[in-house]
Amino acid sequence: MSYTIGQVARFARVTVRTLHHYDEIGLLRPRLRSAAGHRRYDDADLDRLQQILFYRELGFPLDQVAVLLDDPDADPVAHLRRQHALLTGRIDRLQQMAEAVRRAMEARTMGINLTPEDKFEVFGDYDPDEHAEEVRERWGNTEAYAQSQARVSSYTKEDWLRIKAEQEAWFARITAAMDAGEPAGGEAAMDLAEEHRQSITRFYYDCGHDMHTVLAGMYVADLRFTAYYEGIAPGLARYLHDAILANAARHARGDAT
Repeated sequence: MSYTIGQVARFARVTVRTLHHYDEIGLLRPRLRSAAGHRRYDDADLDRLQQILFYRELGFPLDQVAVLLDDPDADPVAHLRRQHALLTGRIDRLQQMAEAVRRAMEARTMGINLTPEDKFEVFGDYDPDEHAEEVRERWGNTEAYAQSQARVSSYTKEDWLRIKAEQEAWFARITAAMDAGEPAGGEAAMDLAEEHRQSITRFYYDCGHDMHTVLAGMYVADLRFTAYYEGIAPGLARYLHDAILANAARHARGDAT
């Protein structure tokens, strides 16, 4: 059984020109010729071509491929073992690259365009990419999500550090109010809740009082949010929740100062 150069090119998904080149440099010289002098490839030629294409896919230059295939001490099984080891190593590297790209995609989607060192400096132990998929699933179709993505995608490390400083100052003030015994429904706590709402609007998305109360509910219903605020000060999750609801009620009455 023999095959024309056109048939082999289709089998191997290479060009006829490539097969001509392999013949010219002695890498793959077909064993047969037709009566008219045209190249004809047999099964052994196809086996050699398969080996060539394996090594080429792995990045070997043609001269090294020739040395490997013409090694008198090598047998077909040795070639397969070598290729299996090389392919396994390549798969591992590609998987590592794919994981790096996936994390980069998540970071881009979240708009957190920082190096790992910068991200740690800004966010500490909290990883903003960790819940990216959940955020997309829950709010990906909302205007708030679109606004947030558009805004944070332009933030630099300096922007994030400025936001962090403002938030830390606010946390210090609301914690001081709570520790001083200011009631969550009092003017001081409600004013701090209003600052919190306005900071969300400035930095992320337009946060009305209705949206703010939804967030407040999450602060006490979602253990992750509760743990975050309780980690800042025991009792802060409930205190902030109550202050936000009181502030929303004050706004509804129209008596906010």
